[in-house]
Amino acid sequence: MIIAGLMTGTSADGLDLVIAEFRPDPISDTEPTPSFDLVGADPTTLTVRILAERETRFDDRLSADILRLLEPADLPLSLVSSVDARLGRFCADALSELCADHDLTPDLVVSHGQTVRHDITDGQVTSTLQLGQPAFIAERLGVAVLSDVRSRDVAAGGQGAPLVGLLDSLLLSDAEAPTAVLNLGGIANITVIAPGHDPIAFDTGPANALIDILARRITDGRQSYDRDGALAAEGTVDEDLLAELLTEPFYARPAPKSTGKELFHAAYLDSYLESHPHLGENDQIATVTVLTARTIAEAVRDHEVTTVIASGGGTRNPELMRRLGEELGEGIALTSTDEAFGLPEGSKEALLMALLGWLSWHGLDGTQPSLTGAIGPRSAGRFTPGDGPLRLPEPLHRRPTRLRLSD
Repeated sequence: MIIAGLMTGTSADGLDLVIAEFRPDPISDTEPTPSFDLVGADPTTLTVRILAERETRFDDRLSADILRLLEPADLPLSLVSSVDARLGRFCADALSELCADHDLTPDLVVSHGQTVRHDITDGQVTSTLQLGQPAFIAERLGVAVLSDVRSRDVAAGGQGAPLVGLLDSLLLSDAEAPTAVLNLGGIANITVIAPGHDPIAFDTGPANALIDILARRITDGRQSYDRDGALAAEGTVDEDLLAELLTEPFYARPAPKSTGKELFHAAYLDSYLESHPHLGENDQIATVTVLTARTIAEAVRDHEVTTVIASGGGTRNPELMRRLGEELGEGIALTSTDEAFGLPEGSKEALLMALLGWLSWHGLDGTQPSLTGAIGPRSAGRFTPGDGPLRLPEPLHRRPTRLRLSD
């Protein structure tokens, strides 16, 4: 089964696309690989081959409007509706182009959309909203689209995030020592896999969110992120400001927990910076870069992890990665998903979307209570039919326990 996964994260700078083929391993050495549409296959190992991948940047207007929606302000419903439609068309165009370039036709598309609200009260997620109308994708490609993959988990009392823990746990099902898989998007999240324990996943705090805000300010909007970490590398960490930032109550909350730009936004950052009016801009960005590194390292140490496997846009920031290595110390190895799994850092969350699509298509749960805090596992998302009626295969009985990437 060929599935396209589309992901736009909290950095709100572009769309990651993956087209992947999912196949169960043969039940025995003498039996052929069964079709995904056959009931009873129930593979323990799922083999995935990435057929195509791409990152497509948003145009300036779309990016700016999304960032407006991420700020804690009352905005016109017309902007919400406009972004929903424009992002849906953008996803349809980007995927159509990728399919044409590689002569591929997916059986299913999974589109995460852009999270614009993820509201939390007293540690409980009360609502989550992703924009990017899937009907435009279904109309353009003529295939079914799975979307809104977080809401069912939230309805079941879960955080609805991070969802990537499922992919991490399948990739590391044979881990022999406590390992953390880290994603550095706008928000940082980790999955901790330890032998003999259920996996856990949670957001640790900002990854690029605060760094990006300052990068835009320092460059007067010419850069939307700290390219190569050069801005932070020129600054000096202000320990007083760092200590104040670390008093944020979110960091001390137990897992599972999630957050977003509803908390870590420009006004939030300014509430700390206003007491340091003479601090240089490069010193500011150096300090929030270390904030990201330290909050991750403290979360990792709490779980006695020996290896951290990193992915996401933050891995392209050498200053952030250098600071993270320093904060982790010599006893914890820092590597990447490319080195550990052969999975490009920028493709991981789009591949997660494709995996959730395969699971939901076959009637299997895409969430796990130990990862999100829900009262039970739930199937992820809802389907928008393609050109014809939606016909799902007979459900499988058990979720695979291992995922293997092939060339």
